[in-house]
Amino acid sequence: MGLNSSAFRRKRVHMTRASQTTHTAAAKHPSLLSSMLPWGLAVLLLLTLPHVFVANSTITIMNQMAITIVFALSYNMLLGQAGMLSFGHAIYLGFGGFMCIHIMNYAQAQNLPVPLPILPLFAGLFSLGMATLIGAFSTRRVGTVFAMISLGVVELVASFSVVFYSFFRGGGVSGDRTLGMPFFGVVFLRQIEVYYLISFWLVLSVFLMYVFSLTPLGRMANAVRDNPERAEFLGYSAQWVRFYSFCGAGFFAGVAGGLFAINYEIATAENLSVQASGIVLMIAFLGGVGFFFGPILGAILFTLLKTVLGMHTELWQLYVGVLFLATVMYFPSGLAGILMMHVPVIRQGRLSSLLRPYVGTVVPAVIGTLAVCACVELVFHSRHIARGGQEMTLFWVSFQTTNPVPWLIAATVAVAGIWLSRRNAPALASAWHAAHYPPGTHPDRP
Repeated sequence: MGLNSSAFRRKRVHMTRASQTTHTAAAKHPSLLSSMLPWGLAVLLLLTLPHVFVANSTITIMNQMAITIVFALSYNMLLGQAGMLSFGHAIYLGFGGFMCIHIMNYAQAQNLPVPLPILPLFAGLFSLGMATLIGAFSTRRVGTVFAMISLGVVELVASFSVVFYSFFRGGGVSGDRTLGMPFFGVVFLRQIEVYYLISFWLVLSVFLMYVFSLTPLGRMANAVRDNPERAEFLGYSAQWVRFYSFCGAGFFAGVAGGLFAINYEIATAENLSVQASGIVLMIAFLGGVGFFFGPILGAILFTLLKTVLGMHTELWQLYVGVLFLATVMYFPSGLAGILMMHVPVIRQGRLSSLLRPYVGTVVPAVIGTLAVCACVELVFHSRHIARGGQEMTLFWVSFQTTNPVPWLIAATVAVAGIWLSRRNAPALASAWHAAHYPPGTHPDRP
């Protein structure tokens, strides 16, 4: 009887533990679904976008946007995750593009069975090799010294693009992606076919970089960024952590370069320049280097400004520069940081209390800013027009620049919008404070 009772108790304990394990797995299952939901929605969005925006020019812009996202996220592995400010990250984009074009042309000349979709992998591996060589000595230093080393390296590579003709061909190499081996009958003649190829590598690259940020190495990169002395004290080599992050960033930058070469069928020395490295730095800061999805937002915003705004004005770079300065000075966390600031308010259900103050402050500010841009466009057009070309179109309205009425309207709207925004700013600050700290919950007040 005692043996039977003991066996019954053991069986009951076993059943209880199994039940607890089942409940734990059930509790984790919704979390798994919620974590996979954004990826599924992103894939669904990428599949449907070319059927909504069917024009080839729009698909080309989306291709450029996807390439910029991969490139910006690879830079975020350096700056956002490991704290390494680099002024020469674009060389790995250029290395990947040149290697992709060379492999494409060689495979076509030798009739080798190398399908086009795997060329970004070879481009990434070549950039990984170059990052391994350069990172072996550059990651030994941090801060300003590392930034200066990266600046010197990018200048050296840009100079080598003229000297080493066998690889850089004087600064540019072209190819034809349609002459290679078909991939399941697809020759990538149409732009939508290239779009789906780039989208595949976009999802794969973003997923792998996200997984890297969750690995122990990615977490240690954050630790080295925040406090390298403590990481060294715990037994981790800060130099090796930076080196591995540097190599990973180089690999994904090379993938972006291969996608660039496939999309535009050319690789140029412009992708090796300091300007290209400065652009990706600007993109990362606009989106927010402190968040993984920040460079994604920055890449989307910059591509839209460059393409859409560039079709309407020659001063688009001026506006992007002013936006970058405003972001660094007033919103250092970028667009992603602004969005994440509203998460606690949304969770507490107090977002509706901010709608009216936002409308009273942000809308006049936007209108005033657009009016200031109109004044700038008027000045630029009046000083650079040819004789007899006084007519211009601004905000879908045509008028003569010699007429003082448009000038007065633009100046009046600019002053009124900015004044109204500044007048309503204290009300927005009070509403923001009340939304974050209800009465009796402020940490510094009773």
